[in-house]
Amino acid sequence: MVVNTCGFIDAAVEESLEAIGEALEENGKVIVTGCLGAKGDIVRETHPKVLAVTGPHATEEVMRAVHEQLPQPHDPRVDLIPPQGIRLTPRHYAYLKISEGCNHRCTFCIIPSLRGDLVSRPIGEVLQEAENLAKAGVKELLVVSQDTSAYGVDIKYRTGFWGGRPIRTRLAELARALGELGIWVRLHYVYPYPHVDELIPLMAAGKILPYLDIPFQHASKRILKAMKRPANAENVLERIRRWREVCPDLTLRNTFIVGFPGETESDFEELLDFIEEAQLDRVGCFAYSPIEGATANELSGAVPEAVKEKRRERFMVAQEKISAARLQRKIGRELDVLIDEANETAAIGRTSADAPEIDGVVHITHAGELKAGEFARVRITGADAHDLQGTAI
Repeated sequence: MVVNTCGFIDAAVEESLEAIGEALEENGKVIVTGCLGAKGDIVRETHPKVLAVTGPHATEEVMRAVHEQLPQPHDPRVDLIPPQGIRLTPRHYAYLKISEGCNHRCTFCIIPSLRGDLVSRPIGEVLQEAENLAKAGVKELLVVSQDTSAYGVDIKYRTGFWGGRPIRTRLAELARALGELGIWVRLHYVYPYPHVDELIPLMAAGKILPYLDIPFQHASKRILKAMKRPANAENVLERIRRWREVCPDLTLRNTFIVGFPGETESDFEELLDFIEEAQLDRVGCFAYSPIEGATANELSGAVPEAVKEKRRERFMVAQEKISAARLQRKIGRELDVLIDEANETAAIGRTSADAPEIDGVVHITHAGELKAGEFARVRITGADAHDLQGTAI
C-alpha cells in the first residue's frame, strides 16, 4: 500500500500518521510519500515498520521502492497507459494542475518549504493534457496549483506551442485556450493580482465558468500585513464591484482565517464588515492553527482557542445569512446543471457556481432519464443556506 500524506497543519499530520498506522495494520507492507515525508524523520519515528519514505513529486522513488518489494513483470495490458492517464475522480470531471510550489512567504504557511518555489508546467503540455481529457469524455476541468495567478512568472511567460500555434505561458492565455475545448473550465486558488481582471470578460462571454476561487484570508490591513498577504480590502471591494458589472453571474468563492496571532476584536469586526459589503457567494472559514516551521509562530498576541472558535462561529452565522439570500435569488431561474449522481427518481448535480466537494449542490426531482456525467436544464424551485432544489425540464 502507498500512503500519500499531507504535512501542512498539525491536524493533517495527525491524520496522515493515523492513515499510515491503519495501512500497516491492514496490509503490513507500506510505502509513504507526500509532504509529510519531507518533514524529517517523523514518519519513521512513529511507524518504524514502513518500507520506504519519500517526499512530494517522488514518482520514480516510489516506484523504485515498490519494485524492490514487487519486481515488475512486463504486461502490455497494464503497461499501455491511456493518453488521458489514470484518474481518481469521476469520469466527468478532472483536476488540471498547472504548476507546483509558491513564491509567496505567507507567515502562516509552509508550502514553499514543502513544495519549493513556483515551477510552471509548459503550456503546451498542460493544454495537451486538457485536450486528451476532453476527448476522453471529461465535462469539467478544475484548474489548480498553489498560486494559479502566478502561472508563467518563473519562466517569464515563455511562449509555448499547442496545435502548432504559439501561446504565452500566462493565465489569461491559458484560460482563453482552455475555453476552446467546449467544456466547463473552473479556476481555483486565484490570487487577486491585477491581470486577473482580464479573465472576467472571458467569463462573461461563456468561454470559462464565471467562478473565481480567491484566498483572501482576512480584511484587516494590520492582519494582512502580519500574514504577509498581497491584498487591500478597499481595493478588493472596488474590484469585486467592477467584476460584477462586467459579469453579473460571477460566483466568488473565498477562504478566511480567524484568530490569527494579534487579531483583536476590532480586526475581526472589520472582517465581518467586509463580508457583509462584499456579499460573497461561497466562503470557507478556518480558526488559525499553528504549523511547525511557520514564522507566524513567533508572533505575539496568540488568540485563545475558545475565542478563535467563537469568532469562527460568528463568522459562519453571518456568512450563512448572505449565502441564503444570494441563493434565494436563483429561485425561478433555469440553469445548466452537471449531474454527479442519479437514480430513477432523483439526481444530484452542480451549477457553474458549485465546485465538487467544497460548494453546494442541486437536488433534482423528476430526474427522468438523467445520468451522471450529463448536463441537464433545471428549473430552480427552492434554496437553503447552501444548496438548491430544482426540477429537470
